[in-house]
Amino acid sequence: MAERSMRRRMKPSGGYELFMWFFMRYSGLALVFLAVGHLFIMHILNNVETINYAFVANRWTAPRTGWIWRLWDVSLISLAVIHGFNGLRQVLYEYLSAGGRIIAGTITWTLTLIFIGGGGYSILMFQADEKFIKDHPLKIERTVEPAAIPPAALDGSARIDVRC
Repeated sequence: MAERSMRRRMKPSGGYELFMWFFMRYSGLALVFLAVGHLFIMHILNNVETINYAFVANRWTAPRTGWIWRLWDVSLISLAVIHGFNGLRQVLYEYLSAGGRIIAGTITWTLTLIFIGGGGYSILMFQADEKFIKDHPLKIERTVEPAAIPPAALDGSARIDVRC
């Protein structure tokens, strides 16, 4: 018995568990790129102090790129929820009997569908509230107003710090 418990867990031989084994590897790799991309875009390219409802509304409702950002966010949420709940399912299956596994699996996948459905619905069906955006505009602070830039500075001879 001790020899069996000390063995390294191997890849499942087939069926549903093999599919989920591969899914965990591929979704984990995809999540690394999606999450690192999200962190880079939201916390390095953009100042976190400027990220508010108006920022997200402008990003999701942009005519040419809005669908890309929505697809990115839905993919990130969906893969993260499925990956996390499948990991929870695998841990629970190690400690539960056959009857408990059925209940745990049903609850796990039901919660997965609820969270993905709620997150996907809120992203894909989003419509910007123009009144709220007007009352709470983007928080972009400029150190120099564009009209205040002298024409001589535009030829490249002077250095001006313009942060947006």
